[in-house]
Amino acid sequence: MSAIWYECKVKYRKTDETGNQKITTEPYLIDAISFTEAESRINEEMKAYISEEFKITNIKVANYAEIHPFENADRWFKSKISLLAYDEESGKERKTNMYFLIQANDVKEAYDNTVFTMKSTMGDYSIPAISESPIVDVFPYFSGDEDELEQLEKFNALKASKPEIVAEAEDHMEFAVEEEETVS
Repeated sequence: MSAIWYECKVKYRKTDETGNQKITTEPYLIDAISFTEAESRINEEMKAYISEEFKITNIKVANYAEIHPFENADRWFKSKISLLAYDEESGKERKTNMYFLIQANDVKEAYDNTVFTMKSTMGDYSIPAISESPIVDVFPYFSGDEDELEQLEKFNALKASKPEIVAEAEDHMEFAVEEEETVS
């Protein structure tokens, strides 16, 4: 069973840089199986960060196909990716859109990180839009089982990594064509 990403809005009193307190509402992304679990998990996560009272004002299913954390990045960006496919029956090209949540420091880095995550894609795609997301933090689901500790380590390693921006590599491999032996 695969989990779903839920966007949870949390309202609480926040102290700004000048020492003034104001009420703010911030969106967080949480990995859960149901709305009930999402509410329970966001309550637990927020208790660790907010000492005063807070209120969950909204929970909705997020429309992100994938979440990609990167090291040394403090903001989240929503990347719109259009997959291009040729429909043989109608003879037309079709676009299918999906959204990634990419961690980066600016739009250019978000674009580079999006290209990095798409590097193993076999089909044609384009990136028509990248915008800064209001998401403050992302909380993936890990139950603490030994199997999931490896997943947690992978997630944290991904969150702590930064892709190298490498120019498109040329393929220098040569394939020798062997002549087929004929049996007489």
